[in-house]
This record gives sequence, structure tokens and C-alpha cells, in this order.
Amino acid sequence: MNIRKRLLALTAITAALVAAPLAANAHRGWIVPSATVLSGDGAWVTVDAAVSNELFYPDHRPMRLDAVVITTPDGTTEPLKNGSTGQYRSVFDVELAKPGTYRIGTATANIVASWTDAGQVKRFRGTPEEFAAQVPAGAADLKTIKSFSRNETFVTRGAPTAVKPTGKGLELVPVTHPNDVVAGEAATFKFVIDGKPAADLEVTIVPGNSRYRANPGEIKVKTGPDGAVKFTLPEAGMYWLNASVRTGETGRGGGMGGPGGGAPGGQG
Repeated sequence: MNIRKRLLALTAITAALVAAPLAANAHRGWIVPSATVLSGDGAWVTVDAAVSNELFYPDHRPMRLDAVVITTPDGTTEPLKNGSTGQYRSVFDVELAKPGTYRIGTATANIVASWTDAGQVKRFRGTPEEFAAQVPAGAADLKTIKSFSRNETFVTRGAPTAVKPTGKGLELVPVTHPNDVVAGEAATFKFVIDGKPAADLEVTIVPGNSRYRANPGEIKVKTGPDGAVKFTLPEAGMYWLNASVRTGETGRGGGMGGPGGGAPGGQG
């Protein structure tokens, strides 16, 4: 009898677009649900969320819960439940009241800026809204670094439903549904930037439970001209998938625009 080994999840799928070079950072953000495929009424999952050095092992700082959005199968959003933030991780619950696939994650914009005021260098770090309110219009020698990052996982009650892109920045558009990936079988994902194929994009896939392994078992693949990438995972378990794009020069006199225009916070 052929037994198909279903993966628990391709979880903590992250995508980021930054509009200037950034320093290397070993910390990785992740969102891990207690289960990824459930059935029946009264289904819930408990979710851990953190930023850490060791993948899926909280050892650095918790993820902010105010940035987490729960998107239901019909595209509406709902608040997380029973949220709690500790020293190293945040925990919350999600009720799967509707059948289909839930998207659980964050999508955050950030701007780092500097400018000159009366001969003094001023600095700023925050959201696009805070930037508009705190940085003077027409500031002298204004330089900005804009970024947008996305970190999400998917949980399904019953039959999987389509994961629809928002059209904003770098996104995963599953061809193989994340909750239908099976160990030892080829799966296909597609990446887009502002809805257009993200070609020649390096994608890194890392298995969880690698804290005590000498070899973390990373898999690196690249997307084709259509933004699609095909991969086969060797065994069941939780996996972290990451992709990022860097583009543009340091902005002056109002910042810079990334691909597809200059929306606040380069898009990703």
C-alpha cells in the first residue's frame, strides 16, 4: 500500500522587498500553527510567533501581535483570540469558523530616513504614516530606505480554497496549495511582484527541528521566467520558506520608488 506522507506545513512563508541594501541579519521571523489541516466544526489552532536565531525555537524576541492579520476563506478579516506576548514569543488562537483556507500573517512597511535640519543630522525609523507626520516636507538632504515584508502561514479546515494575491509587492501565489504539499512529490509555487512574475528569484526552504543538526538541510531553488519554482521536500514536517528582492538606490529629496511605482514603503 502506498502511504502518502503529508507535510504538516510550509509555514512562516516570508517575502520581502527592500529598496536599498540592508545589513545581513541572522534573525528569522516565523509563525507556526499547532495544526495546518483540520476538519469538522469547532476547529481551532494555537499559533506561536517569534523572531529568533534558531528556526522555530524562540530565543530572541516575540513577534508583535498588533501586526498580525487573520484572513478568512471569504477574504474578510477577523481578530486573533487569546493573544499573549512573553519574553521570547507571542501566542494566540484562531477559530476556524468557516470551511476553507485561512491566511495568518503580517505585512508591514517600514522607512528609515535621515535629513539635515539647521546643520544637524536628524534620523527617523517607523511606518509610512509616521514618516508623513514626523519628517518635514521638503527636508534638506533627505535620504530614505523603504522596505515591505510579509510573513504568513496557511491553515485549512476541510477542503483547501484558493490563496489569492493582494497585488502588492512580493507575494507567493500557490500552484500547489501549501496544505497539499506531500513529502517526496513535486510541488510548484509561483512568486509575483505587484502581480507580475518574479523571475530569477532565489527561494530558500529550511526544515524545522534543525537546532541539533550539523547540516540544516537548506534547499535553494530559483524561479523561472514565469515566476514559478518547482521543488520536492524530502520528509514531512514544518518548513520555513523565504524570498527577498532588493532594488533601487538611496532616495534623495523625497525618497525612492521601487518596482511598480513609489508607494510608501517599497512593496513586498
